[in-house]
Amino acid sequence: METTRLNKAASTDGSEANLFEPDFVFFEPAALDYPLGRELYRRYQQRGLPIRMTTSHNQVRGIPGETEVQQYRNAKRTLVVGVRKTLKFEPSKPSAEYALPLATGCAAHCHYCYLNTNIGTRPYVRVYVNTEEIFAQAERYIRERAPRITRFEAACTSDPVGIEHITGNLKRAIEFFGNQPLGRLRFVTKFHHVDSLLDARHNKQTRFRFSMNADYVIKNFEPGTSSFEQRLEAAGKVARAGYPLGFILAPLYRFDGWEAGYTDLLERLRQQLVPEAMEDLTFELIQHRFTTVAKKLILQRYPKTRLEMNEAERKYKWGKYGRGKYVYPDEQAKELQAHLEREIARLFPQAKIEYFT
Repeated sequence: METTRLNKAASTDGSEANLFEPDFVFFEPAALDYPLGRELYRRYQQRGLPIRMTTSHNQVRGIPGETEVQQYRNAKRTLVVGVRKTLKFEPSKPSAEYALPLATGCAAHCHYCYLNTNIGTRPYVRVYVNTEEIFAQAERYIRERAPRITRFEAACTSDPVGIEHITGNLKRAIEFFGNQPLGRLRFVTKFHHVDSLLDARHNKQTRFRFSMNADYVIKNFEPGTSSFEQRLEAAGKVARAGYPLGFILAPLYRFDGWEAGYTDLLERLRQQLVPEAMEDLTFELIQHRFTTVAKKLILQRYPKTRLEMNEAERKYKWGKYGRGKYVYPDEQAKELQAHLEREIARLFPQAKIEYFT
């Protein structure tokens, strides 16, 4: 299917997201040893896009731009096709036992995104072509934990739905886990491009989640993503296709009128969701957080952002490796948690809240 390029205006304003297509493409030489790598090389060669080789998907040089901001925006429009050499999967608590590394990076421009810390200096979109090796490693992890169920999160470092039209890797993963009695797949998206996944043989072993938020957050901090209405329509399609459905409400953000804003979000969900969505529905609640590194990069890349990042008004929460993040003080976090849990219980009494963090 022919795809349209992402309107460049959508990367900076709040307009709706079209399918991402890169302006610049890099390949690791080893990627051409795999069928998907060769297919992508032929595709972009036929389209006349500039293709360059790179020794490593971790060190891509030559992305144009006279300023750091220009280089960043061009990097977000750059696709790097590589081989995932590290097959030791990272943990992904509390969402899952392991992260499933299908891709790294995202073409959207969410101001608050934690990828500003995780892949801060490498914001380009990386896709991996050695999926059979990745799935084989996942199967080894499943066997190690048998007879327990092992969950894998496919959206730790990317939005896989936003690049599915490029690789098809997400559908392959869904069908792989559909044949794993003790394996489960999870991912979350801010995009509505789900049609190619509706006929996947998932066997109800993939939980398909959508990231949702109050209007204030979507309009101010999520440019280049699908609208609330588009995500909601896509959620209905997914539910009717038999997938277990979930919503991640993140980041939970305290703006003026946040209580009414989040109540409105949940009431709109309740009013418009198809009945099939209610059968096995989950919510995950994640408060806004930022790191010192992320704050610096966010202010460089989005200098007009309205995102509040005042360390004096936050609590410092230590994480692994001696690094931490700024979250809301306990009292404010508990207010967020109590309000969201109360409204979810009122509107979705059968739903399960998996965690608040």
